Amino acid sequence: MILYDKKFQIVMHLYNTLMFFGIVLGFPVIIPAVLLSEKRRKTVLQRIGVADAPTAIQHDKFRDQGINRVWIHALSVGEVISAVPLVKELNDACDHCDIFFSVSTKTGFEVANTLVKENVKQIFFFPYDLLISVKHIIGKIDPALVVVVETDIWPNFLIEMKKRNIPVILVNARLSQKSFCGYKNFSFFTKPLFSTFSKVCAQSMIDAERFRYLGIPLNKITITGNVKFDQTYDPITKEEIERLRQWMNIRPRQKIFVAGSTHKGEELILADAFRMIKKSFEDYLLIIAPRNVERTVSVYRIFKAAGFSVVRLKELNERAPGKRFEVIVIDEIGLLGRLYAFAEIAFIGGSLAPFGGHNPLEPAAFSKPILFGPDMSDFEDISEKLLSSGGAIRVKDVQSLYRAMEMLISDRKKAQEMGENAYQVYNVNKGAAQRTLNVLAEYLNLIDRKQKET
Repeated sequence: MILYDKKFQIVMHLYNTLMFFGIVLGFPVIIPAVLLSEKRRKTVLQRIGVADAPTAIQHDKFRDQGINRVWIHALSVGEVISAVPLVKELNDACDHCDIFFSVSTKTGFEVANTLVKENVKQIFFFPYDLLISVKHIIGKIDPALVVVVETDIWPNFLIEMKKRNIPVILVNARLSQKSFCGYKNFSFFTKPLFSTFSKVCAQSMIDAERFRYLGIPLNKITITGNVKFDQTYDPITKEEIERLRQWMNIRPRQKIFVAGSTHKGEELILADAFRMIKKSFEDYLLIIAPRNVERTVSVYRIFKAAGFSVVRLKELNERAPGKRFEVIVIDEIGLLGRLYAFAEIAFIGGSLAPFGGHNPLEPAAFSKPILFGPDMSDFEDISEKLLSSGGAIRVKDVQSLYRAMEMLISDRKKAQEMGENAYQVYNVNKGAAQRTLNVLAEYLNLIDRKQKET
């Protein structure tokens, strides 16, 4: 049994008490919210632990004792994408491992089924951090090793793993300045909580220093780099690009500006900047992909109100076959990567509004010049590398966005040079997945030795 200081135990008792009464008192609100939301209806029973776990994760005392179950958890879409190289490397390298992969969101679940399904035993929803839910799912899986990707740190889950002597490794770990300050202010709670990790594989020296300051010993921290650099992006042929252009009614030589993973507040800025661009470069097309596809209707209305001829992708050929538009709003998941492949300029959303930004490596892998706003705190190291290499430009408002776009449209040589610089950043920083795998292998070998001894 592990022991924590009295203050931590009091906080945990308060945490669990508030969770319990929050559910009881909020029951009249929670039930309608679940019933009215498709994504909650499909996940809530499994996450609570009421619904039976999927067949493949039922505890089987007769299963091959030489097989170790590795539980990898990724919060949502971004973390799932980060985990892909590691999952593939682990599946290829470890013959005596069964990988179980959990997510917390419906969109994360959909993306995981697309990207990692062939390399894992089962994909399922992560439990809510209720003691009964956590104990239920841990008992079903009975993991030998748990790997948490980047974030999604839950007290009951971590403490329960510690009680069962199951090593938990935080991989591709990062701490933004904002998160670091938040954790630091509650160090009496976060220090013992972070001590439950057996190892932290940090993305950068800055992240490693922040984790060390939060009380994690240096011997528990290793800098492995960012596994996002190891993500492979399927090449797209000229024929595929041509088919995409025909499908979207894009003229053969028409230039395209792709704004990916945008958030509320950013579309208004993009609309104003694009209106200014159209005055000088009338033939330019804007393709915009909101981070949440549920926002596509509101995004459509913003550009419609701004005076653009605009269409949602699913309605493009249904409503007006052959008609060409100034703005296309993407309402399908999984298409953004291919769109970056034939863009002239890429903008990374979640950065003009305070959402921490999104992964800029996808357009970098296709040698595209990249623009993003002031808040790239979730991709601090990557964005700084891109800026210092000359592969990206940071913008802050309508005017700076317009000037950057105008410069790149007018100066094709500069745009090409930026794209090449961005690709170099993507290409030379690979290897984090293998370094992380080496850390996991140490623990799996240790587990094997203990099993043989017993």
